[in-house]
Amino acid sequence: MWGNKEVGVVAAAVNRVIGIDIGGTSVKAAIVAPDGSVLDEIRLDTDASRGREWVLSRVSESVLGLLRSFGDTSIGAHIDVGALGIATAGRVNVESGEVVYATDNLPGWQGTSLVTWAREKLALRAVADNDANAALLGEAWQGAGKGKRRLVMLTLGTGVGGAYMENGLLCRGAHWSGGDWGHSILFPGGHPCNCGKKGCAEQYVSGSALLRRGRERVGKLYRSGNEIVKEAVYGNQEAIQVLDDYTADLAVLLSNISVPLDPEAIIVGGGVADAGEVWWPMLEKHLHQLGVQTEVSRALLGNRAGIIGAARLAFEMTES
Repeated sequence: MWGNKEVGVVAAAVNRVIGIDIGGTSVKAAIVAPDGSVLDEIRLDTDASRGREWVLSRVSESVLGLLRSFGDTSIGAHIDVGALGIATAGRVNVESGEVVYATDNLPGWQGTSLVTWAREKLALRAVADNDANAALLGEAWQGAGKGKRRLVMLTLGTGVGGAYMENGLLCRGAHWSGGDWGHSILFPGGHPCNCGKKGCAEQYVSGSALLRRGRERVGKLYRSGNEIVKEAVYGNQEAIQVLDDYTADLAVLLSNISVPLDPEAIIVGGGVADAGEVWWPMLEKHLHQLGVQTEVSRALLGNRAGIIGAARLAFEMTES
């Protein structure tokens, strides 16, 4: 099921797995216990512009760094680490572990067989999935979606990802693009997207889009969304307007998701959501104006959602 044909019967319960989340900005990894607790974690800059082999080297460095923290430096004899769960930007064939589609947020990433790579380079059984699917699985297991069976996830980072779950099962789609809200059209004929279309939601509600909005309205080159948020906190009216415009478009996207799927809740996560203390009331205002009845909440796991979900995938693989 998971694309690793060497997986057989597990002789004993797995005590630890490694969950890793590969994004356009950072590679995050953690050793996770069966109860979802994080035993150790590491974060490295992706430097994605350097290409696929570099990104894979960052993944390898993260995994080996975690193993060293537990006194394990030998490839193929990892102490109590039963498997590796990989969450990544792009569409992933979960059955083979291959990235079947990726944008230039990760140059050269399309076609990467992550499960085969992990087996050959790290001597670890592995499972790979889209990062938003993993984030939703993490939130359903240990976060804002706990106890709910019909959930939607929207992740706001370098790009925009998404996932949805029916009866507790992820709906990945016939072509592995289930829940890809970021590349649904929000403004027909709008800003060009790196997927080749125009007007994709990613060009309006991602972290990158927030920086562009700030540059266009304020005339300042921002390095992070946090800088815009801080200026809004200090009363900068231009920055406040940037966030208000941003949340207005985000509310439209959330409304468009909530109507056809009718989930119990929509969970908003990713790096932009982590800075939501200031702009969340703005979003709630716009949701109310649009008449959105669905519960919309911030992710509880923050940037850990992807690695927790990836770890959950690894545990499920070892149990299958």
